[in-house]
Amino acid sequence: MERWPWPSGGAWLLVAARALLQLLRADLRLGRPLLAALALLAALDWLCQRLLPPPAALAVLAAAGWIALSRLARSPRLPVATRAVLITGCDSGFGKETAKKLDAMGFTVLATVLDLDSPGALELRTCCSPRLRLLQMDLTKPADISRALEFTKAHTSSTGLWGLVNNAGYNDVVADVELSPVATFRSCMEVNFFGALELTKGLLPLLRHSRGRIVTVGSPAGDMPYPCLAAYGASKAAMVLLMDTFSCELLPWGVKVSVIQPGCFKTESVRNVGQWEQRKELLLASLPQELLQAYGEDYIEHLHGQFLHSLRLALPDLSPVVDAITDALLAVQPRRRYYPGHGLGLMYFIHYYLPEGLRRRFLQTFFINHCLPRALRPGQPGSTPAQDAAQDLGLDPDPGPSPEAAQ
Repeated sequence: MERWPWPSGGAWLLVAARALLQLLRADLRLGRPLLAALALLAALDWLCQRLLPPPAALAVLAAAGWIALSRLARSPRLPVATRAVLITGCDSGFGKETAKKLDAMGFTVLATVLDLDSPGALELRTCCSPRLRLLQMDLTKPADISRALEFTKAHTSSTGLWGLVNNAGYNDVVADVELSPVATFRSCMEVNFFGALELTKGLLPLLRHSRGRIVTVGSPAGDMPYPCLAAYGASKAAMVLLMDTFSCELLPWGVKVSVIQPGCFKTESVRNVGQWEQRKELLLASLPQELLQAYGEDYIEHLHGQFLHSLRLALPDLSPVVDAITDALLAVQPRRRYYPGHGLGLMYFIHYYLPEGLRRRFLQTFFINHCLPRALRPGQPGSTPAQDAAQDLGLDPDPGPSPEAAQ
């Protein structure tokens, strides 16, 4: 009895791709990610034809195609209609750009700012529609939060509140934990955690009623120990854990919760080198003399120079973060996590799967590579054993000129 010839791997790939495209029923944007995925699938097709029997090859190709295309395809979206969204921290950066985009899409946007006369607030007034409403709010002041809650209820009485975007964030020090004032940890927690918690809890009745969305801007510094960002990272880690708890508890109410973990982008705070210089000088002036002698002023200057140098890698285009926030608000099935930015996949892979020593060295290379504190350098009393240990950690014994000074 004649057997039917088994279709080639390429034919199965074509059939699988067509079926997946019809099943996904979502947008696939032509670009480098899609082209790279198709190239990898073609390479996998070639390997499967040579190494696997036809049924197994079909299964592998179908699974790989499903995973690749589902990751690249944009989920079906809900219509904007009359949806209203509250966004915090719209003076600049992600908040301002998100407010502009959502307003252009037809949302009713309630945008909070620290200063109603700031350049960002004036820009929003100028370029956005009358639907956008500005409100002054400081997340460290309960009275401001209460006023924002009443403002939101009043301006969404007819439409309901569809989404809350917790974007406002704060950090004013880049230094080792021992060098960072405890007040800095409290300030970061007040804005990045407690203020956002109070606002979110206050808006939950409205969000439960609309079965809406909570979108929070976190940071990879809350997932991994970035050097010199302990205060900021700890507050973001607390916030992300809170959002994961909300995600479970609000599931029966139909409220979906997403966290955006962006890479380094060139927001106004990143570009403001003078502000970071001023903060460094305030840190030096506030340090106890004993700590300043143990670490050395040149140690802090080295950290500052390394930090500014790392900011040169920041991406100027904020649209990946804005697009992620928009998708989290409108996708029928939004992701729990979004990772806009370059290199985050590699960074998280190293953090979760490679040995601790390699993880530490990667963060030092990518962000800040410490030098030896003054008390541990050669020639200082009792420095030899500590110096050997520091060399094992990959620390530079001599700070030398900072990257900024060398350019």
